[in-house]
Amino acid sequence: MSTEERLFDQLSPLRNSKTLIVTIGNVLKGDDAVGPLLCQKLAGKISAEIIDAGTVPENYIQFIIKKAPENLLIIDAVDFMGSAGEIRMFEPDQLSSFIMSTHSLSPRVFVDMIMQEIDVQVYFLGIQPVQIQMGEPLSAEVDKASRQVETMLTEIFISGKQK
Repeated sequence: MSTEERLFDQLSPLRNSKTLIVTIGNVLKGDDAVGPLLCQKLAGKISAEIIDAGTVPENYIQFIIKKAPENLLIIDAVDFMGSAGEIRMFEPDQLSSFIMSTHSLSPRVFVDMIMQEIDVQVYFLGIQPVQIQMGEPLSAEVDKASRQVETMLTEIFISGKQK
């Protein structure tokens, strides 16, 4: 089974569910822009609600809690020591210290704060950055990964309305 097929299978349970997608990243820092760029590309094209939390996901914790989604899909560029542009799904308990986010609040603390307040299934989609230098464009590897994620999410959320 290819990586793309495996990811599609992991995300398929989100189809026809009340899902909130939260993208995280800084548009000024190379590959860290992948989250916000995916939010721009997907907004209005999918049935799931999608928000760009930028570099301060903690500012959206109460918003997420009030929305009370069945599923929460978080998309971020994270250094998990993978191959350039590699896409990987993580369970909340895998969001430990080996996953390095480029933001002040660790992904694990962010997820834990939400899960303490609401019953939600959390999916964390990480894309391995090549570089996160200020003023640099998206690398070719991460751009390719973002197009794969965009295609998958469009297929999953284009058919059927959310609950």
